[in-house]
Amino acid sequence: MGHRKHSQPRRGSLAYLPRGRAKSMEARIRGYPTISGDEPRMLVHCGFKAGCLQVVSIDDREKTPNAGKQLVSLGTLVVTPPLTVVGWRGYSKDTNGFHAEFDIFAEDLPKKITKKITLHTGEAAVRRSQDTSNLRRICAIVAVVPRDAGLEQKKPYIFEAPIEGGSVDARINYVSNLLGKSVRVSDTFKTGGAVDVAAITKGKGWQGVIKRYGAKRKQHKSRKSVRELGSLGPISPQYVMYTVPRAGQMGFHQRVEYNKRIMTMGEAEVGEMVGPPGGFKHFGDIRGDYIILKGSVPGTYKRLVKLRAQIRNEPAKISEPRILEVVV
Repeated sequence: MGHRKHSQPRRGSLAYLPRGRAKSMEARIRGYPTISGDEPRMLVHCGFKAGCLQVVSIDDREKTPNAGKQLVSLGTLVVTPPLTVVGWRGYSKDTNGFHAEFDIFAEDLPKKITKKITLHTGEAAVRRSQDTSNLRRICAIVAVVPRDAGLEQKKPYIFEAPIEGGSVDARINYVSNLLGKSVRVSDTFKTGGAVDVAAITKGKGWQGVIKRYGAKRKQHKSRKSVRELGSLGPISPQYVMYTVPRAGQMGFHQRVEYNKRIMTMGEAEVGEMVGPPGGFKHFGDIRGDYIILKGSVPGTYKRLVKLRAQIRNEPAKISEPRILEVVV
């Protein structure tokens, strides 16, 4: 007769509490890396997830058993339309953190952006921009239109993209020259480099404790229920502790995955077929710029994906991967 195992790892991680629905379809990035360099550059781009494929390449990691051998890995294609710089924002800093001082917006913007949103332009903002001595962070205000990626949505996503590198005055000159212009993904990232991916995961709705936390089913002859916990906790304290797995919302959470390598970048010309014949399922044909990331990306097809310059383990040298074939 077997015996009861008295200790085991808990079911489900406590690192992601509360497991509630995200407030917005747009992921929020709270931290950015510090870039040491003389030339300013943008740290964030975005795209829309199209689908998955296979990338056949030569493993260029030196200290691995498969070094120099053929490697087949999962790849995710993300359509990355150009970002339109609609303005910039300056932040000052004190003991309580960063504080927004003023916004400067471009005068002449495409109708597809001004038709859906209202921007506060005028001389008042220009007058406030004269004093830049107390600024510590410069962020570009960028907009991306999903229709440029072949989607139906007309309303643009607008978010901030920090500018790093060089002095504050150099960043102001850099972003001022970009007002009203477009920034492509190749201007921000390089092939072979790595990015951090932030997105909203695929929603699963209300799920039970077995699927949501991976708890173990009870025996089939158990009383009343099989797919429930055997106990909700001790008799004291006289309430159910937050550490006890319970049924609830699963999926549609904001998640960040780190160090996704950019396998290749490209631009789909008119009439050129990128992806499977007939386009990716539920997405369609690829239009304009795109990148292929190694590994999976959170979220479902057509979902907004934010790409940030990697904040962990940045390599000293970036080498382009040797790709033999892309299988769709």
